[in-house]
Amino acid sequence: MTTTQTFTDTERRLTLGALMIVFLLSALDQTVVSTAMPRIIAELNGLALYAWVTTAYLLTSTVMVPIWGKLGDIYGRKPVLLWGIGIFLAGSWLSGLSGEFGTVLGVGGMVQLIVFRALQGIGGGALFTTAFAIIADLYPPRERGKFAGIFGSVFGLASVLGPLIGGYFTDHGTVHIAGHLVAGWRWVFYVNLPLSLLSLFMILVKMPALEHRRFGSVDYLGAALLVAAFVPLLLALSLGGHSFAWSSPRSLGLFAAAAVALTLFILAERKVSNPIVPLALFRNRVFTTANLAGFLISMAFLGVVTFLPLYMQLGMGVDATTSGLAILPLMGGLIVSSTIAGQLVSRIGRYKPLMITGAVLLMVGVWLLSRVGVHTTLPDLCWRMAIVGLGLGPGQSLFGLAAQNAVEPRDIGVATSSNQFFRQIGSTIGVALFGALLTHRLASLGQGADLGALQGMALKATASGVHHAADPTLSLALTHAITGVFLAGLAVIGAGLVVILFIPELPLRSHQPAAAPVLEKEPV
Repeated sequence: MTTTQTFTDTERRLTLGALMIVFLLSALDQTVVSTAMPRIIAELNGLALYAWVTTAYLLTSTVMVPIWGKLGDIYGRKPVLLWGIGIFLAGSWLSGLSGEFGTVLGVGGMVQLIVFRALQGIGGGALFTTAFAIIADLYPPRERGKFAGIFGSVFGLASVLGPLIGGYFTDHGTVHIAGHLVAGWRWVFYVNLPLSLLSLFMILVKMPALEHRRFGSVDYLGAALLVAAFVPLLLALSLGGHSFAWSSPRSLGLFAAAAVALTLFILAERKVSNPIVPLALFRNRVFTTANLAGFLISMAFLGVVTFLPLYMQLGMGVDATTSGLAILPLMGGLIVSSTIAGQLVSRIGRYKPLMITGAVLLMVGVWLLSRVGVHTTLPDLCWRMAIVGLGLGPGQSLFGLAAQNAVEPRDIGVATSSNQFFRQIGSTIGVALFGALLTHRLASLGQGADLGALQGMALKATASGVHHAADPTLSLALTHAITGVFLAGLAVIGAGLVVILFIPELPLRSHQPAAAPVLEKEPV
């Protein structure tokens, strides 16, 4: 006998509301810290370590994504999501306290922040992937499209609001509480606390206990080898080129360690009965091509967009606030296209035409960005970014939807987390490779400053509050260098489009597939 759990409309709506808060929480945290970094660096005296604040969160959140996904398949989504939110909440609270009591056990405030951001990332890795897996439990694939579009819009909204909220708290949030001065930048982390508590309450009280099939036990060896493979890889990609040279023994050693651990991980996963990442899934063409396309599109997009604020500040001579606001058209385009794509997928039951349309629009937008020159105005740049946003929207949700639709119910968590994992790895590689390309082109144009030096210049200017007009020589060199980055991004998107053409189009089911007999119900 097979069984499929049913839900009332009220249960679905309340659960969806809770998941949107979780998604907003995770998406905000990726953007809200950026505008506070100059003030954090100034107060904690941590310019030399500033990259680690982002890297620590990226490392732990990325490597935990497939592990959380598998744990959700084994123990149920609800308890895994609650644990993730709880760890994320603790990490946010402790991050806000960093340096508040001076040096603790010989560890300064900046190092404290890095450690607590790593803790925050461990919990953060559960938020995105588990939320999407729960949507897959609640809705059949054809209905998921519209909700995936809505969640893509939430991501775009958070990307817009995050820098603005971070900037407001940093500049105007300093308060006295019980005679104690609380710096405004700390509220960038404390703002997560009420949202975390609200989501915990709604999930505990309002979300139904989801029936689940307990599929085996945790593959601890696989989990350890996965961490051992991707921590050194992400470290090398995140810090190579500015903290140490790409050809340095440290960089080469990290890449070698990653390669050895990844080989051992693949060998181990082939022998265990319940692997963290079932390698058999890669024989599924939809799963493999959807993940590869997501990897390439994310690599190109973040690799291109990451350096736009730097170009606007140092190349066009605008201040940090203006460069943040100038990203609004891009995010507006993302929100519009993500919502429309989700609705269309639910109506027509097909995802591939929208994937192709999105990739083509993204190519057009990035090609237009590659045409910028020293006389390009900010409004001229903004409409080009809007087209990039329109092209990105479909990719925010449809690659994951295609992968979910192609696997058995027992692998929904792994399929969801794998798609998120490949996109995050792609983003990291894109930032590293395009950053190296930017540095190389600047050097070839006679500018000795590498990417780290340029970012340091922008951070110091923002922290001091002193704004200077763009240096003409640097502006010219940076403009030529950034166009090379855009052209490289265009090539990667083209490769992504080719992969999309090979994604098989499976009909989106309008009903939930019958699952294996239910063995137990979630304890909460």
